[in-house]
Formats: sequence, C-alpha cells, structure tokens
Amino acid sequence: MAVLLSTKTAVMAVWRDALLALDPTLEIRMFPDAGDPADIEAAVVWTAHDMAELRRYPKLKLIVSMGAGVDHLLRPPGPPPGIPVARLVDRMLTSQMGEWVLLNVLRFHRQDLEYRALQRERSWLELPAPVTAERRIGILGLGELGTHAAGLLRGLGFPVMGWTRRPRQVEGVETFHGEDGLAAMAGRSDVLVCLLPLTPATRGIVDARLLGRLPRGAFVVNGARGAHVVDADLLAALDSGQVAGAALDVFDPEPLPVDHPYWAHPRVVMTPHAASITIPASAAPQVVDNIHRARAGRPLINLVDFAAGY
Repeated sequence: MAVLLSTKTAVMAVWRDALLALDPTLEIRMFPDAGDPADIEAAVVWTAHDMAELRRYPKLKLIVSMGAGVDHLLRPPGPPPGIPVARLVDRMLTSQMGEWVLLNVLRFHRQDLEYRALQRERSWLELPAPVTAERRIGILGLGELGTHAAGLLRGLGFPVMGWTRRPRQVEGVETFHGEDGLAAMAGRSDVLVCLLPLTPATRGIVDARLLGRLPRGAFVVNGARGAHVVDADLLAALDSGQVAGAALDVFDPEPLPVDHPYWAHPRVVMTPHAASITIPASAAPQVVDNIHRARAGRPLINLVDFAAGY
C-alpha cells in the first residue's frame, strides 16, 4: 500500500525524504504520479489538491492536511465521505506564528511605521515612548496558536484578552465568548489579533461593525485566513483613521492580485502567507504515526471535527 503526497513541487521531495527517514518501508508516490488508485491508503495534501481526485482511491483510509488549517479541504466537494481527516498540531508551526504575531504587535507598539516614514523624510524626531502595560491586546481564537501567542505577549507585559465562540479559560488571559463578549473585547482592544479557524461562523468576522467597535487608532493583525476580513471594510477603516495600521499575512484570494489596494497602502504591512510555514522534518512524526494508526485500526490523532469545521 502507498502514501500519496500532493503539495508544491519545490517541497514534494523534502516531504518524501522526511517521511522515509522515519519509516523507510513506506511507499511514497508524488502527485500526479499516483499509479494504481487502488494502492493509495493515505493522502498527505496541501491547498491546491482537488478533493474530487481523492474519490478515485477506493482503499483510502486517511487524509492529512500539511498545515494547521483545513478549510481548504472542506470546500465543496469536500473529502470523500467517511474518510477521516487529520491536521497538523506542530510546535514549530505554533512557534513561528507566535514570532510573527510578536513581530507585528511590537511593530505597531513601537511606532515602526512612523519611524520608517520619518527615516524616508530624513527627519530626526523622537516620538513619545509607548507604555506596554497600557497597550491592550485582544486575540480572536484561543486554540493552540492563540494561546501560545497570548503567553508570549503576556511575557512582555502586555495586557491580553481572548475571545472564543464558547467559554474557555486561559491562565493570565481575560476571556470573552459569544456575540456580547466579542463586542466587549473589541471595545478594549488596542491591537486586534485574528488567529481563528475559518468556518461559516467566522467568515467575515472582521467587518465594519467589529472594526467600528475598536478604540480609534487601533491596529489589526491577521495571521489566520484572508476570508476572516472584509477587505473593503478594513480599507475604509484605515483611510478614516479608525484603524491606524494592519499587518496581514493571509488574503482572499491568494496570491493577492497585483492591483489590490493593500499592496500600496502606507498603513498596511504584508507577508505572502509566510507567517507560519510547515517544516516537513518537524511535522513528519505525527503524519507517520497517523499512517501507522490507520493501518492498525487504532485511534487517530489531531482529527478534524467536521461539525465545528476545524
């Protein structure tokens, strides 16, 4: 039986080698060279793979996403019925996202946009020093990524709040939930960080209504999914001064069209969905473990809850 890999051509061989380093007996096939469809027992895939293609494999037992997010796998037609889907919960993905959030919160907190503008003008001007204990951070989503980022921010002395759809407690974090909690947290968030999974309930959550509830001059940091943000609403908030700056790693669609206003906006900092990139050598152990579990009929780890959407 064989394992099918489907991702960017540039990293396909790296994934193959990482899996074989842990289990040299695995037969790895790299899409589109799948061979006999009846041989495929597991598919390890990323965003570009067509879910309809996986219906060709009659003995498929497992689908693994090469990242923490799985919304790309749940789009119609979705995975073959009855086939379990696992996502990655990887310490290096978590660590990288935490670094990216810190980078951008500190960028805004320490007035980097303003200092870079002064540098371009060759203007020697000292701005008033910010007070960390007064810069309130609100995090949308307190899963693996959000909880880790909250801890890093707390370690630097920022007051941290977190919002989830259902009640959740995180040590040292003031937590909110539900619609009323979202409004209450937004009203106190000097920096709003989005690390939510993308589901029908969270699509477009960062809209004009939510942005209007932020303190005037707040900042937005989105490392989750582009579809969490209503672009037109964020651009209007930036242009009005309601939002003083935005750091965006994710977009809808991707790649971002070259004529999109974000590219040239002076208050937008962009990265190309690079905040947290899967490193195959780090992620491979849990993938191989799940392949072995699927073969033996044992419980799988990091399974996606289709009802919740993540």
